[in-house]
Amino acid sequence: MNIAAATVDKTIRPLKPDDLERVIAIDADQVGAPRRRFFEKRLAHAKRHPEDIVHVGVVRDGALVGFAMARIMRGEFGREQAVATLDAVSVERDSREHGVGHALMDGVTAVLRQKGVYSLQSESDWTNHSLLRLFDASGFGLAPRLVLERSVLTPLAESADEQ
Repeated sequence: MNIAAATVDKTIRPLKPDDLERVIAIDADQVGAPRRRFFEKRLAHAKRHPEDIVHVGVVRDGALVGFAMARIMRGEFGREQAVATLDAVSVERDSREHGVGHALMDGVTAVLRQKGVYSLQSESDWTNHSLLRLFDASGFGLAPRLVLERSVLTPLAESADEQ
């Protein structure tokens, strides 16, 4: 397939309620399992609080071929400026490497700018090379902070002072 031909006929638009099943299918193909509840909750929240969620889809030849969702946070960690986190971005297998991911990132950033958000953040497994390539091509860089994690299932060891 010619890349130029594949990128010509596509439209960026907000996701609609009837896109839910297609969003779940596209995402499940990429991550390996359906995340129905996550997307149901995200779209329900977007309907109730459109100021908090940005969601866009790329449609080609009448079919949704990719989507992106970002959440806007205000005041987290003492920040004055609103910050957005890209929670999900996915492109159907046959449409990858045809500019759909770039169109999604352009669509999300355009809406965020309209809402006065100046920073977009995300996370990725460092072995997800296709997503990291998209982030790199979209201008993302390493953040000046570390993400720390610990299990809540394992009790903390008691210190000698507590005994």
